[in-house]
Amino acid sequence: MFEAPILSAGDKRETYKELNTCLSGLIDGEPDWLANLANAAALLYQLLPDINWAGFYRYRSGELILGPFQGKPACVRISEGKGVCGTAAATWEIQIVEDVGRFPGHIACDTASRSEIVVPIRKGDRLAGVLDIDSPSKCRFDRLDAEGLTEFVEILNRSIDWP
Repeated sequence: MFEAPILSAGDKRETYKELNTCLSGLIDGEPDWLANLANAAALLYQLLPDINWAGFYRYRSGELILGPFQGKPACVRISEGKGVCGTAAATWEIQIVEDVGRFPGHIACDTASRSEIVVPIRKGDRLAGVLDIDSPSKCRFDRLDAEGLTEFVEILNRSIDWP
């Protein structure tokens, strides 16, 4: 049985160091994308403070398709360029949104969400999907979250055999 530590909202660098160590141990030796993304979403949801949704969308044929997640039910398909996730997919750039109410075209799956971060998942020269995390607090995410979650995605990429 995997036992994850309880992380505080204190030092973000330390939080992500612990989170990424947990992820490495959790998925070590397992190449299955579905199993790893399911565990990764659960790990994020359980360990990151002040979030209300954490999950993945896979990129297929110009759109994002819902993958493993934790939180309220979500949109199943998001077109490239639409909402925060679609913008990250179109630009291949991390999106940090301090106030989702001010993001043009924001797709609200959970009305409690106030801020969001989306990290593109690149595998070589192609987009595999995005990691999406929402918070009920405005301005929850910053550069340190982007750095920690970029490493999180890199750990996944080292283990996952993407379809």
